[in-house]
Amino acid sequence: MKKYPPVKYTNFPDLTKLGSGKVRDIYECENNLVLVSTDRISALDYVLPNPIPGKGVALNLMASYWLNKVEELGIAGTHLITIDHNKFPRQCLPYINEMAGRSMLVKKAKPLPVECVVRGYLSGSGWKDYQKNGEVCGIPLRKGLRESEILDKTIFTPSTKAEQGSHDENIGFESVVKLVGLEIAEELRRLSITIYDKARAIAAMRGIIIADTKFEFGMLDGEILLIDEALTPDSSRFWPQDDYEPGRSQVSYDKQPVRDWLSKNMKEGDPVPELPAEVIQSTTERYLKACEILTGINIRPNVLNK
Repeated sequence: MKKYPPVKYTNFPDLTKLGSGKVRDIYECENNLVLVSTDRISALDYVLPNPIPGKGVALNLMASYWLNKVEELGIAGTHLITIDHNKFPRQCLPYINEMAGRSMLVKKAKPLPVECVVRGYLSGSGWKDYQKNGEVCGIPLRKGLRESEILDKTIFTPSTKAEQGSHDENIGFESVVKLVGLEIAEELRRLSITIYDKARAIAAMRGIIIADTKFEFGMLDGEILLIDEALTPDSSRFWPQDDYEPGRSQVSYDKQPVRDWLSKNMKEGDPVPELPAEVIQSTTERYLKACEILTGINIRPNVLNK
C-alpha cells in the first residue's frame, strides 16, 4: 500500500520550477506543467509552519475528480492530462515517490487575469456586504435573507488575481470586460455558473452543500480551459448537508479549525505559531472526509501523520 508522508516543500532540480503558491508548486516538464499539491496550509494570509497530513493528496483527488467531470459532462475543456504518475514524462521519474498521489500533469495554458467567483448561498464576505447595503459585490438581492441562506439564483462575483500576500479585490462585470473583452467575459460568466450549478447538484446527492467557489480559466490554442484546481475545500465552502441551518454560520469541511485557533492565539505582529496536534488532526479529518464523500476514495490508511 502506497504511503503518503507529509510534504511541505518540494525541490526537483531536473525540472524548471516556475513558482510556488500557498499550497501548490508548479514545474515545467517538456511542453506541459506538473502541479504538486503540498500539505502546506495557509490561514489569515499566513502559511503555517505545520503541514496537514493527507491534505495535498485529498486536494489532488478532488480537483481531478471535478476536472474529469466537467469534461465528461461536455461543459468545457480543462487543462488536466493525468494524475497517474506512471504516465508522467521520464524527467519526472527521479521524483515520482514525492509526486505520487499529489500531482497532476496539465496542459500549459495562458491564465486569464480574473478570479471567477460564483455564489449560491449568502455567506462570508457576501453576507457582510448584504448586511451593509442589501447587495453582494454590487448585485442587489431581495430583502430579508438570512446568513447562509440559499440565493434565488447563482451570482457571478469576479475578483482580481492578487499576487501572493495580497488580497483579491472584487470587481464588476464591466471590469472583466475591460480585462478580457466582452465575448470572453460573457463566456467566463456562463461557464462559471454552469460548472458550479452542476457541481452543486452532484455534491448535494452526496450530502455536501457547495455554498460558493472560485474558478480559474486559461487560453490554449484559442480555447478557454478550466485550469488550476477546482471545487475543493481550498477554493470553496463545503458544508455538511445534515448540519445545515440558515440563519447562522455553518460547519465546513476546510481549514476552519486553523482559522479559529489562530484568531484566539495569535496577535498581529506575532511570529506564526506551531499548530497544536489536535488542530492538525481535526483539519486533516475534514479534508479526508470531504475527499471520501465526493470521490468515494478513503486515503486514511495511506496517510502518515509523521
